[in-house]
Amino acid sequence: MRRMNGVGLVIMMLVLVLIEYYAFSAFRFAIKSVRPPYKAIALGSYIAMTLVWFVMLLSFNFLRTADMSKGLKNFILVFFMGFLIAKVLIAIFLLLDDVRRLVYYVIGLFYANEATPLTVQNGMTRSAFMTRFALLFGGTMFATLLHGMSNRYNYRVRNLKLKFDDLPAAFKGLKIVHISDIHSGSFNDPEAVQKGVLMINEQKPDLILFTGDLVNNKSEEMYDYRSIFSKLSATYGVYSILGNHDYGDYVEWENADAKKKNLDDLKSIHAEMGWRLLLNEHVVVKKGNDALALLGVENISAKGFNTYGDLSKAYAGSENHVFKILMSHDPSHWDSETTQRYKDIHLTLSGHTHGMQFGVEIPWLKWSPVQYAYNRWAGLYQQENQYLYVNRGFGFLGYPGRVGILPEITVLELDA
Repeated sequence: MRRMNGVGLVIMMLVLVLIEYYAFSAFRFAIKSVRPPYKAIALGSYIAMTLVWFVMLLSFNFLRTADMSKGLKNFILVFFMGFLIAKVLIAIFLLLDDVRRLVYYVIGLFYANEATPLTVQNGMTRSAFMTRFALLFGGTMFATLLHGMSNRYNYRVRNLKLKFDDLPAAFKGLKIVHISDIHSGSFNDPEAVQKGVLMINEQKPDLILFTGDLVNNKSEEMYDYRSIFSKLSATYGVYSILGNHDYGDYVEWENADAKKKNLDDLKSIHAEMGWRLLLNEHVVVKKGNDALALLGVENISAKGFNTYGDLSKAYAGSENHVFKILMSHDPSHWDSETTQRYKDIHLTLSGHTHGMQFGVEIPWLKWSPVQYAYNRWAGLYQQENQYLYVNRGFGFLGYPGRVGILPEITVLELDA
């Protein structure tokens, strides 16, 4: 946790006290009809959990860097986040109810007749209803985040067939496996990751394309996993690019040379695994007498992340190839440049968003909070004759789980 000045710390503590006031009021309301000694046990359990949470808050920096298993650290993180989010949601609902009651009170000052309290079906007051709803909603969110930890290695294979009128005949039926955002620094179960790699190979791909964020920050995060990912196999090879997390921009380094060495080491790991890392360049994939151009750029973002890529460099020399595929980590690049200046790039593959690892995807509803930041955040998008596919990510970052948006292995089959 970053250091705060005195004013910031006071404001944060006041906000936490306000949140705790509402959360405790709601909990006390919920157990008011519970008989002794269970009422005392429930109240004691709540106070104990709250004290544990505040201890976590005060020792956050220590916990973040402490030498403990990733499994334990992940559970601590989810408990911390989930407990806070649950209380914040409860506080928001009850604060809104207090605002509603304040409005009624003010109206009552101007009119002789008092405002009649609103009720719901069985005579329960609106405030009682709001309190119970807030508790249910907050508690459900807490339980959902805890359950989401069980989904972080629950890989899903998504199959799509894409038709292109000008696809070279030899590439009809070409099977591409697209993966993205491995974030090996978050893993704590090599066996589960290996099962995901086996699932990829079971697709018998012609090409495997990885669209960035191999690590969270440091190349050393791959040491325990490079042997696993080196087993990826495809007829025409495995190709990769860098994502925003691969440059080491989010940690402090001793000096610029240390940061550069980290990136150089990471590039070497790509090579050790047998992956062809594309750095603002393109390669030609040949099959029989036909060929297609595969372009790969370093990170390019229209959303405030550092840009290192140059599509003009990757594109140069590929003009004469009829069919082009672009690997670009951040999907915002598709709208900002690809569809504007390079209309002969047929298919762009991206990742980056993870679908925020939280959302709803059912036949009639596709929603995630990340859609308010990214128009293209998961799945297939089309603009005229150009396609973009945004992979939901193989790994996870921050929240060590997945709720509704599962880790993805994409299988794209090209058709003419």
